[in-house]
Amino acid sequence: MKPPRTHWTITARRADYLPGRILSTRQYIEGAISGVTAKHVVQLLVVMSCAAAGKLYYSAATVDQLRWILAPTTFAVELLTGSRFEFESHAGYMSSDYSFLIAASCAGVNFLITAFLMLSLRTLGRGRAKTIDWRFIPATALFAYLATLVANTVRISIALLLRKMSFEVSGLNPNQLHRCEGIFIYFGFLLLLFVIGERVSERYSSENSSGSARRSGMFRGSLFPLLVYYVITLGIPLANGASREGTDFREHALFVLVIPLLLILVTVRFRSAKGAKYERQGRA
Repeated sequence: MKPPRTHWTITARRADYLPGRILSTRQYIEGAISGVTAKHVVQLLVVMSCAAAGKLYYSAATVDQLRWILAPTTFAVELLTGSRFEFESHAGYMSSDYSFLIAASCAGVNFLITAFLMLSLRTLGRGRAKTIDWRFIPATALFAYLATLVANTVRISIALLLRKMSFEVSGLNPNQLHRCEGIFIYFGFLLLLFVIGERVSERYSSENSSGSARRSGMFRGSLFPLLVYYVITLGIPLANGASREGTDFREHALFVLVIPLLLILVTVRFRSAKGAKYERQGRA
């Protein structure tokens, strides 16, 4: 008799938590598609269509059309830093001393799309065995928007601070430093969103796992936001011919490839050390 469909769903989900568990290719495929309904497929198509529409919109949007995200970002930056900005049509928000411009490239729409995709796909992946309400799509979009506002505010505020301090890093020019800071902040917030989502899911999940298994799952799970980030920041530009830009894109690609990996390794190492400490205290 063929095993019930839920068997493969449970096996696939628990594989993230059980150390040393090896599944065959057939089991992975069965686990991935078990419980999937026509509604799940339609929801996936809607999510992907929303992300594609957002990417298309941002590629042609002017700074005037991005005030829905630039205006609240600038307001938050003013509250946090005490700086003052005025909007200039077709340019952006210019600081009162004309030394800093919050332009369309500061809108963080790529981060918004990435966060929306990551949260939506994770929700669909975790909910294969049950019906998912359509409200998760606007709810995820709202969370991604709020996270983008926070990430934008932190990034711009740090950039202003570094500029006032005349901060320099040997071997990096100001543009490279600004790029590194942006990648670090945006992927850092993306990773934070992922961790928070996993914690919330674990809280409402009936599955229990050991500390070492959770840390192992944390590293493997972190590869998911990394993959989504790579697709948005590298995959789509490459598909659109960005490689023809030459040295500038290759430099950008190098930063995008390396910095998130380093951030993941540092995060996992920190969480492992912290978890091991708690385990030792628990055995004492």
